[in-house]
Amino acid sequence: MSENLEPLPPAEAVNLYLDHREPELSEKSIENQRYRLNSFIDFCQEEEIENLNSLTGRDLHRYRVWRRNGEGDGYGDDGVSKTTLRSNLATLRVFLEFAAGIDAVEQGMRERVLLPELDPEEEAKEEQLPEDRAERILDHLNRFHYASRDHVIIALLWHTGIRLGSLRAFDVGDFDSKAPCLELRHRPEEGTPLKNGKAAKRTIAVGEHYAEVLQDYLAHNRHDVTDEYGREPLLTSAQGRLTATPIRRTVYEWTLPCVVADCPHGEDPATCRYKTDRDHASGCPSSRSPHGIRRGAITKHLRDGTPEEIVTDRMNVSGDVLDQHYDQRTEREKMELRREFIQDA
Repeated sequence: MSENLEPLPPAEAVNLYLDHREPELSEKSIENQRYRLNSFIDFCQEEEIENLNSLTGRDLHRYRVWRRNGEGDGYGDDGVSKTTLRSNLATLRVFLEFAAGIDAVEQGMRERVLLPELDPEEEAKEEQLPEDRAERILDHLNRFHYASRDHVIIALLWHTGIRLGSLRAFDVGDFDSKAPCLELRHRPEEGTPLKNGKAAKRTIAVGEHYAEVLQDYLAHNRHDVTDEYGREPLLTSAQGRLTATPIRRTVYEWTLPCVVADCPHGEDPATCRYKTDRDHASGCPSSRSPHGIRRGAITKHLRDGTPEEIVTDRMNVSGDVLDQHYDQRTEREKMELRREFIQDA
């Protein structure tokens, strides 16, 4: 560590950086920068890095792996893909350049942050959970784990296409079994912010079958607990509101292909580490993140001919983002749907 450095806590450095960038960036860009750097602050807290002066290239490598593995949700990031990891690390590099300029880290620290390489297709599209696999998983859960917490997690993510942060934000009182529907609310002061803030507030219709699953889960399998704010979370552990990590782990486990079919990679589920060790399920090339379920659900709606304006409202995604990152229909599939509307007109 250089003798010329001046002690500075990570969180304070981030605030100084954002204050520095505020005149040149929009309010939304500042929010995005803060969101990306919050995970770095969380990492420093976990690693007990209280002074940026002590930051090393090895710490940055550990952070890269930590973030890649889905840690550090901050404000409800729905899982770390290559593109998300790259954007997080790119923001960190700019921050470290600023930190070097105010003598908080050694010069050249930004170059120690390695960015993952993306091909053009990866920049626009990511893996999704195909509809046929989703249906087989839900059928299995419905038959053998009916109304369990795992069943509710997978079912709601697929049926509603919502983000992980939105799923864990639901309270028992947000479910109206008579309508039936779920009210999604932005409550940042109580630990459950929504990614797009108040703009993400909406009422989501719930199909009859899924409403029955939710009612039976609430009646028989939900832990009767409150969170630290006295609210009654919909998804719970014995300690309170379910955090992002067990939700993500549940998704990775249930989207392992060997749960409902043969392993496409020639592995024996009895000895495969991805199957036998739940902490490694995310390493399977065919398992999917919560965001992969969201992408698959959105694609299903589009392939079924659901109008884009309905999909954007239900899933809280803009038309431009929908086209670039979620719509995985082929041009021929789009043409056939247009043909149906033209013929019916």
